[in-house]
Amino acid sequence: MLALLLEAYEYFLANQSRFWAAATQHVWISSAALLIGTAIGLPVGIWAARRAHAGQWAINAFGALRLIPSLAVLFLAQPYLGIGALPALVALTLLAVPPVLIAAYAGVRNVDRGVSEAARGMGMTAAQILWRVELPLALPSIVGGVRSAAVEVIASATLAAFIGGGGLGIFITRGYALFDTRIMLVGAIPVALLALTVELALALVQRRLSSNAGMAA
Repeated sequence: MLALLLEAYEYFLANQSRFWAAATQHVWISSAALLIGTAIGLPVGIWAARRAHAGQWAINAFGALRLIPSLAVLFLAQPYLGIGALPALVALTLLAVPPVLIAAYAGVRNVDRGVSEAARGMGMTAAQILWRVELPLALPSIVGGVRSAAVEVIASATLAAFIGGGGLGIFITRGYALFDTRIMLVGAIPVALLALTVELALALVQRRLSSNAGMAA
């Protein structure tokens, strides 16, 4: 195994320019999909939490997206958007929305109604209750959703190479096509490290927010 890792490192040294270009593209497309997915999922999740019947329908509809394999989402987008970064971005955004939406919904719904009623009794408007009471208490759950979405998007972005979306997946697909494990490792190891780093960083943020929310409660 050590010899294989050394061979992969040698391949990386010989192809650094291609590697860094692919890594930059991987980070860019993952970050963009996560930001757009959060921008969509967060307000829809909050809206769903405040409307019981319509909200449950929205949760079920978006939750169903999580059952579709990542590669299937990419290939479903390809006939309509062609190949390249755009269909990959759209498909990854669709993968990012459900975890954020469901986490926002659960976070707001699980806020103690007594706290909200107390804020209302103090004269706060619905908007003030949302921004000053419910969202701060729901923030740990929301960050947990973003954390889940981030890991899923970073890992799934490797599949963008199948439709010309670039990213570190090009090394994995090339290695697979050539039956060359060292090339696959040049793509797989950085993706795993990136996903692990983001997972640990957001887990730390979530833990700290949970502690703050607990003290506030």
